[in-house]
Amino acid sequence: MKINIVNKSKHHLPEYETLFSAGMDLRANIDEPIVMKPMERKLVPTGLYISLPEGFEAQVRPRSGLAIKKGITVLNAPGTIDADYRGEIRVILINLSDEEFVIQDGDRIAQMIIARHERAEWNEVDVLDETQRGAGGFGSTGI
Repeated sequence: MKINIVNKSKHHLPEYETLFSAGMDLRANIDEPIVMKPMERKLVPTGLYISLPEGFEAQVRPRSGLAIKKGITVLNAPGTIDADYRGEIRVILINLSDEEFVIQDGDRIAQMIIARHERAEWNEVDVLDETQRGAGGFGSTGI
């Protein structure tokens, strides 16, 4: 699949790090370091603009290494970039650790996955079909 992209950043285009990677890393495109205090949120620019085909979205997700090692995650994970959005891709990060975290220009801050989606049409009914699980949720099937 080919996707149109405008790169106004100082960095190369997002790319897959391995042959079987699902996500491409997004890099911070900033003029000066961003210091994130514990529990602080920041909107980090990437300098990237995309045009997705109809029926596709880009999902912005945390990087597992940043999450486990530094407590940095994407606040609205997964963030959705709709096919009709033409603005800059920016990432909402939060520092869930008890230490400051500094983002430098070019740091890999999140990953982006391109995914197909369906457009739903509601069919209003009075009763839903029965299943073995029924209304059980939130741990009802065990640990």
